[in-house]
Amino acid sequence: MGDLQRLKRIISIHTICLFLGISLAAFSQPLIAQTIQLKKEYGATVVSLSGALMKRQMANTTDPDFGGIWCEHCHVWHTRAAEAVYPFTISYFITKDERYLAAAKNTAAWLIRQQQSNGSWKETPEEWTGTTTDQLLMLLLSYEKLEGKLTDAEKRNWQQAMRNAANYLNAVMKPEFASINYVATTTATLAKAGIVLQDASYTSKARILARRTISKIDEDGFLNGEGGKSHGNKMGIDLGYNMEMSLWGLGLYAKLTADTLVYAQVKKALQSHLYFIYPDGSLDASWGIRSNKWTAYGSATSDGCQVLFSLLADEDPRYATASYRNLQYLRSNLTGDLLGYGPQYAELFNRPPCIHPSFAKAKNLAMAYEFETKNEREMKPMPADKEGWMKLFPTLDLVQVRTKNFMATITGYRYKDQAAGSKGKYMFRPDGGAISHLWAKGHGFLQASSPTIYTRPEPMSFPEAPGVVPLTPRIEYTDTAGYFTNLFEFDSRLQVETPKKNQYLVKVAGELKDKNWLTGGVGYRMEYLFTDSFLQKTVELIYHDAWPAVQIIEPFVLDKGMVVEKRDERSAILKAGGKKWLFTLVSGNAKLLAGENAANYWAPYPAFKAYPLVWEIAPGKVDQPGKITYRLTRLN
Repeated sequence: MGDLQRLKRIISIHTICLFLGISLAAFSQPLIAQTIQLKKEYGATVVSLSGALMKRQMANTTDPDFGGIWCEHCHVWHTRAAEAVYPFTISYFITKDERYLAAAKNTAAWLIRQQQSNGSWKETPEEWTGTTTDQLLMLLLSYEKLEGKLTDAEKRNWQQAMRNAANYLNAVMKPEFASINYVATTTATLAKAGIVLQDASYTSKARILARRTISKIDEDGFLNGEGGKSHGNKMGIDLGYNMEMSLWGLGLYAKLTADTLVYAQVKKALQSHLYFIYPDGSLDASWGIRSNKWTAYGSATSDGCQVLFSLLADEDPRYATASYRNLQYLRSNLTGDLLGYGPQYAELFNRPPCIHPSFAKAKNLAMAYEFETKNEREMKPMPADKEGWMKLFPTLDLVQVRTKNFMATITGYRYKDQAAGSKGKYMFRPDGGAISHLWAKGHGFLQASSPTIYTRPEPMSFPEAPGVVPLTPRIEYTDTAGYFTNLFEFDSRLQVETPKKNQYLVKVAGELKDKNWLTGGVGYRMEYLFTDSFLQKTVELIYHDAWPAVQIIEPFVLDKGMVVEKRDERSAILKAGGKKWLFTLVSGNAKLLAGENAANYWAPYPAFKAYPLVWEIAPGKVDQPGKITYRLTRLN
């Protein structure tokens, strides 16, 4: 059997396993010592995604866009899609199939024709040129592999295009110019350019950018710089872009230049980031400032976490586990042969997804394949596999809890885009002590977050979604002054306690606010009590200057056959795959509503549908706080 046939068989086996739920179910349990041929796994998915992209490549040699890759979803020749040159290159060396070699060369030629006079590439159809760093790095990595396969004319064209792009980045790239992920990526790009183009000035600039970038890592290991500008600089953290862009850029730079200081910072950071790979392999970017692009397997326009884990694979065997687990989850998000925006993309959209997630994750996996040095890796349990812990990240005001049957992220992340205020695209993320990711053992997502108000800051990346409401659990009310919710409380106060063994208590306090961060007159206190068998919430409403009727909304994700049935005005049953949960009022006065406005409970990112259960609380009275306690209990 040839290499190509073996790879096709691997992909088919994985498809069958995913369909049957074997791999994901097996790897949601703590691992017993075992090994995995991780390099082969990377290669199988690179070839699969490269094949999907090659099918969409213009093959007509007389067409002006010969070599470009067409996006049926956006009806655009995305310039960034040419980053597929590297997955095509690696697929060629894996399979020895000459079609991939041709695809790589044709893609590069198309990209070179799109280059601007200043050396940059626009992120078609947008005007942004910071992505030049991504396109250049893929050309540089491909050139190293393909040089012997290029004609003299092709070499000259590649070299001139790469030098022009490197000169552009050398001149413009810095944190004042771009979000920090571009700066971090450019450290690797210019370091590689210094080697391939034999120009020490690129290496010098890479070092300056790398040292500047690590200065923005906080004491918990999280990198700032993704948010809005304040006096030219940027702050704000996004877990997805940290793991899938910035940290691997810094790690690759450090390895190329032997910069031990930067490498040490990346090692320290990854120890904290590892907690955000959930037991099912989902990547928890639910709370960060770019969470409006969260897909559940990563972020839609960032590259992926496998390259980061492969670069540091020798540091900790748990990284192999996390990398493989996320790869399995990513594979389960294929819609046809392309990656969608989340698990239920096919149910929500009637057209193929944008090709961006597919080429982004393909380039990540191509790098992971190339940087992986061993055929087999030992796999050991990740933090999320261990039952019975709670972790507070002080710099984030964020808590993670893991019990026998639940894992959750509770976010009070305090970043504020002060300059842009409510017009800032980073200020519709979940907050105020909300649960942004709730996982159930043997099932997966029970709850997820989505933007509090859905906007389209990048129209091509954000599909139209009229009327959608947030998937995030929340407290809310509307009166003559407007709409108020804990999700707009960016100054909530979190405390954690462990009252008994295997019990974890998270306390939150704040004010219900509008989108301008103005208080409406109702404060709140929440307590989350996690045990092995249930999650209990107590919500206390403090009516100090307004006394409206308030709703506590609990949307449950309708994935994997989830069905929600109201039993009476105090309880409901959730059922999926033979598993059951009881949702019930324990104390207080509230009426249970089920399914109101249910058609609008869906989100493009992550692509989920949900069903709302709502506790309706009557209008408040002066000096009489409203208080209810309710539970979600695992029944079997």
